Amino acid sequence: MNRARKLPQAAGVAVAGQTAAGAAGAAGAASAASAGSAAAGSAAAGRAGGVKGKSAGGPSGPLKDLRDLQVISQQLAEQRAREEAAAAAREVQRLRAEAERNLFARAAGPVKPLAPQGRAPQKRKLPAPIPVQAQLDEQRVLREAISDEFDASTLLDVDDAMSYRRPGVGLDVTRKLRIGTWSIQREIDLHGLRREEAREALSAFVRDAHRLGIRCVRVVHGKGLGSPGKTPVLKGKVQSWLVQKNEVLAFVQARAAEGGAGALVVLLKPVG
Repeated sequence: MNRARKLPQAAGVAVAGQTAAGAAGAAGAASAASAGSAAAGSAAAGRAGGVKGKSAGGPSGPLKDLRDLQVISQQLAEQRAREEAAAAAREVQRLRAEAERNLFARAAGPVKPLAPQGRAPQKRKLPAPIPVQAQLDEQRVLREAISDEFDASTLLDVDDAMSYRRPGVGLDVTRKLRIGTWSIQREIDLHGLRREEAREALSAFVRDAHRLGIRCVRVVHGKGLGSPGKTPVLKGKVQSWLVQKNEVLAFVQARAAEGGAGALVVLLKPVG
């Protein structure tokens, strides 16, 4: 009977303990809920303050980085455009150089090699070279050659000065030469030259004067005062040489002031 009385007391004590424990648990849960609500309120307040600070303080870090990115992107695009333009210019130059190299091929058109003929190459004997220029020089020398054996006395006018005029030239030409109508433009002095030297010098002098367009010249042959027998050696030779020159139209003995019997005044053909 005592054991039965103790069992209900123990059960009451257990129920009372469970009730107290449940009350304590409920109180703890209520305290945790209050703490969570306070933390959530603090976080919401913090976010609101952050948004307000951003609105009042200006652009943030991410916005500034975005603008820098846009600038860099634009610079890269410009650099890429320059590189593409340079590449295009190099390609144009390459195509132009290739076109110049292939100019002959395009002009000639398609070609093909000749079929082999089966012939052995033979060395042909070349003809001997013809010295054309040497032949022309020899012909010119023959045309211009003047002989010492030529007798010009029959072609001279029989007068005191033994003048000469080419056939077809009037008497007035020699008359004007004699009175000094023509101005003497150039002269040559054959004093002291041997016969061969005098002949070559006179021929070259007449040829050059005619080429330059000179019309009137004087040829000094000397009076022979220093020669054996006081006889002029070159006088007759000079007359003979001048008669043989195609450039000479006429000549007369010079006036006393221009050399007299020791010189001749010569009229040359016009050029052309």
